[in-house]
Amino acid sequence: MDTSESSTEAQAEAPAPEQARRRGWRRWAMDTRPLRRPAYRRLWSSTIVTAVGSQLTAVAVPKQIYDITGSSAWVGAASLAGLLPLIVFALWGGAVADTMDRRKLLLITNAGIAVTSLLFWVQAVTGLESVAALMLLLAMQQAFWGLNAPARNASIARLVPEGELPAANALGSTVMQTGQVVGPLLAGALIPLIGLPELYLIDALALCVTVWAVHKLPALPPTGTATRRAGIREIVAGFRYIAGHAVLLLSFLADIVAMVLGMPRALFPQLAAETYAPYGEGLALGLLFAAIPIGAVAGGLFSGTFSRARRHGWMVIGAVVVWGAAIAGFGLSDSLWLAVAFLAVAGIADMVSMVFRGAILLSAATDEMRGRTQGVFTVVVAGGPRLADVLHGSAGSAFGPRTAVAGGGVLVVLVMLALAAAVPALRRYRV
Repeated sequence: MDTSESSTEAQAEAPAPEQARRRGWRRWAMDTRPLRRPAYRRLWSSTIVTAVGSQLTAVAVPKQIYDITGSSAWVGAASLAGLLPLIVFALWGGAVADTMDRRKLLLITNAGIAVTSLLFWVQAVTGLESVAALMLLLAMQQAFWGLNAPARNASIARLVPEGELPAANALGSTVMQTGQVVGPLLAGALIPLIGLPELYLIDALALCVTVWAVHKLPALPPTGTATRRAGIREIVAGFRYIAGHAVLLLSFLADIVAMVLGMPRALFPQLAAETYAPYGEGLALGLLFAAIPIGAVAGGLFSGTFSRARRHGWMVIGAVVVWGAAIAGFGLSDSLWLAVAFLAVAGIADMVSMVFRGAILLSAATDEMRGRTQGVFTVVVAGGPRLADVLHGSAGSAFGPRTAVAGGGVLVVLVMLALAAAVPALRRYRV
């Protein structure tokens, strides 16, 4: 693709200096070619509004649990309540996504997530103050999300050509990360004004917009002619498929190392209330939740600086090492603003990792296997941070939040470098 573009430019007349300057800047900025394709544009646009709304709930739930219990360990334990349904339904949902129209599956699951958000609002507005009820609702939410994510991710390769997959991943990730910037900041500002219940209600209303946008997608039926069932055999086949591709397996492992050892979000409420309290607890909480997405958005907006790299394996390895180093720096920071800067650097590294891991997975799998491989991918991407919530919540209570964060970041660097040295498959992988 780059070769043909260069050939076309070579045959054309030399552009004016201003046009050449704009063309050069475009190579650094985000690649927006996938947005020219109406179907992908609808799928992409369906996340814009709800990306903000979902983050209101993501902040409100741990905040409500911490207010009820006063314990970061309970925040981590509550996250674990959503992990088992996420694992089960993401794996099953991947198999379902390979056997039915993916558009229909997206409609059903988005409606289910909207209803769950409405129930979050009901328990909050009635003053139930039950950690058990919050855990149950989290389990329901994660079950629907587990069914939804494999179908959504697997659909991308049907909507854009293979050469545009990195750009499509960068576009989608940037929108979601933008929501993770605006959502937490908005939540931090709104909690003192309107309270927690209304945050849940806003999320429920935003999800209605998603249902409408998905309804406008074209049908996405299975490509195979044979009728299949979404059962254990199909799920096992997905694992076997991944096991037969060492690069996919190692890229999953790299993400597990980064997220389980290096995602300290369960400690954000405690750090905001203790270490960064002089800056204002609400401001500190919002900034901590938003800092990683801020960096990821910056990385996405300038993804032209790395999206054409050919050594995808080294890009993943390097991104994970930078993530770990930045998290260690965050744990050692006394200043809120320095802490936010380190988290933003971690966010840039996370964006790079997401773009290349996603592109490898979508291009390597056939369409009739993409749902199942994306189901495993969903478990790895979403399950890792939830295990990290438990690990960091417990470690923070035992050793203090800053020690837990810094130690986790150092472990990420050491383990990732050891894996890269011991296993050559990932570092040798290139387009």
